[in-house]
Amino acid sequence: MSRLSTRLGVLAVVLLTASGCSTDKIPSFGMPDPITNHGHRVLALWKGSWLAAWIVGIVVWGLMAWVIVRYRKRSDDLPPQVHYNIPIEILYTVLPFVMIAVLFFFTARDEDKIDKLSAHPDMTVDVIGYQWAWEFDYADGPAAGLQIHGRPGQYPQLVLPTGTTIRFRLTSPDVVHAFYVPDFLFKRDVVPGRVNQFEVTIEKEGTFRGECTELCGVDHDRMLFTLRSVSAAEFRSFATTAVAEAKSGTGSPQFTYTTPTGKPPTAPDATGTEPNQGQQPGQD
Repeated sequence: MSRLSTRLGVLAVVLLTASGCSTDKIPSFGMPDPITNHGHRVLALWKGSWLAAWIVGIVVWGLMAWVIVRYRKRSDDLPPQVHYNIPIEILYTVLPFVMIAVLFFFTARDEDKIDKLSAHPDMTVDVIGYQWAWEFDYADGPAAGLQIHGRPGQYPQLVLPTGTTIRFRLTSPDVVHAFYVPDFLFKRDVVPGRVNQFEVTIEKEGTFRGECTELCGVDHDRMLFTLRSVSAAEFRSFATTAVAEAKSGTGSPQFTYTTPTGKPPTAPDATGTEPNQGQQPGQD
């Protein structure tokens, strides 16, 4: 029993040390570099989960190798038969629950942070997903009233400023879609008759692809868009030009203009299906 307690103590120290380490030097395991404030949190959770899985795997593989070598057949004599081992049985019963509880804690903590809505975001963008394209409506800010329309095979480009808290309000008039920008390390469902929301602050400039990740019909694979993040000054310049072109009808056919109402893209009393969507802005 003393030997088992020592081993458990060593294992506990290893796990606690690993969980407290920075994940910056751990490989991303296929995940892209995040471009938003929440992306770093998601990536750290992803790396931590992989680290925990590797630790468990190494321990299990090591024990298997030790048993294979230590108890390999040496003669035809029947080895001593052990019917039960209370400490070992307690260990393999309790330890999985401890691991699940730790993973649940970090997941719930990060999910709560990601789903939090601020009282006054810097900008609001309404996202409407329909078969099989996207529409982006700027509800406020320098581009208020500008609408960007996509068509199947004609992908719209959503232009957003960096360093700005942006709230996305998502809905659909037909079937369920999903708004996904891989470099956000995040997606959210776009549900008919409901308004799902989330907020991010984009930290890097560049052009990134976006897509629908919910099978939504025959042209699902063509339901794409691009997101271009620019500096605040460049965004103001874009907004001034695009709004003027939309009002005059002389610009891109994807641009239209409507007087902003400040209301969500569907009924104000709509509720979401994602965690915390009943939360009032500004609540924790």
